[in-house]
Amino acid sequence: MTALAALLLRDMRLAVRVGGGALIGVLFFLIVVTLVPFGVGPDLALLVRIGPAILWLGALLANLLALDRLIATDYEDGSLDLILTARVPLELALVAKALAHWFTTGLPLVIAAPLLGLLLNLGPGATGAVALTLLAGTPALTFIGLIGAALTVALRRGGLLLAILVLPLTVPVLIFGVAAANAAVVGPMPFGAPFGILCALTLISLVIGPFAAAIALRQGLE
Repeated sequence: MTALAALLLRDMRLAVRVGGGALIGVLFFLIVVTLVPFGVGPDLALLVRIGPAILWLGALLANLLALDRLIATDYEDGSLDLILTARVPLELALVAKALAHWFTTGLPLVIAAPLLGLLLNLGPGATGAVALTLLAGTPALTFIGLIGAALTVALRRGGLLLAILVLPLTVPVLIFGVAAANAAVVGPMPFGAPFGILCALTLISLVIGPFAAAIALRQGLE
């Protein structure tokens, strides 16, 4: 087993054991989606129109819950020093950590989205489209959050600052994710254009996120 694979499996095990990992994210997602129909009322047509936005907002907030532990846990127990001095490039180690976070937080949200879409009166095709946009867009949320986690790792009360830093950066992902989902659900805009931009944002975050986070870690821990 390579060092990166070992780091990936280690972080996935820790994410599940410490704080519930995927379970906490899915439960928060469920709470957000369940409360919306009570607030909106029994207007099924309105629920269909706002359903994709609610699912995306719930996924964004649920993803944000565990971001403060993405690097902070390693900083607190000293593992981050070993990662920084290892032969494996720091950027690749951060990619492994971000993937572990997505597998334990983002992917369960994608799997749960079709089931929760039923609470918002979304049909099978609509929930499938929303799940597809979440599958394409949630990795971007994770890699953007990786930058914020690296910037705030050594700060006290960094979790609050992390949310302030990350949320504005996730707005483009949210906009095009909701636009693509709405295009598939209610139209009339074609699905392909906003979905393509969403995929491009994810690819950009995959490239920029680890390098920016590595620079922030090296500068912040000197």
